[in-house]
Amino acid sequence: MKTKSALKISMITVSVMIGGLLATGASAIAQSNDGISALSQSGFTHCSDRTLYGDYGSSAQGLILPAPGVSLPFVSAGMTHFDGRGDISWTEHTVVNGVSLSPGFTVRATGTYSVNHDCTGSATVNTPNSPVPLKLLFAIVKHGTEIHAVLDTNAISTVFTKVD
Repeated sequence: MKTKSALKISMITVSVMIGGLLATGASAIAQSNDGISALSQSGFTHCSDRTLYGDYGSSAQGLILPAPGVSLPFVSAGMTHFDGRGDISWTEHTVVNGVSLSPGFTVRATGTYSVNHDCTGSATVNTPNSPVPLKLLFAIVKHGTEIHAVLDTNAISTVFTKVD
């Protein structure tokens, strides 16, 4: 009996503490002019599709997982153009399991991207190297000069670096 009572009291205490923390955070945001200022002060940056504009070199690596228990090493290098309005085009050279998928940088891919206010985003890219569109989730860092992305399938990560 004492254990059940102590458990209930602990759960109530934790609930009250969490509620207090949430209320404190909401109060801090409400005290700013528009709530956005508080986000900026807490380390969030304001981003939009316009944050990504220009050419970015890219390097991707990881594993393609075509079937359970099967993994193929994947590496790719390329050049990507973000137009600042949500459209992407890129050229890539990809090697899977030690075999180049095409000679040189001949593969052309196109797609779209969307950037969230907190500098996260997503992209969908159509490339001849994949039978399905690639779906990437990314974070923009270093004031828009670098992007860290992961493919939502397989185990592939990419870093995009702005070309000066």
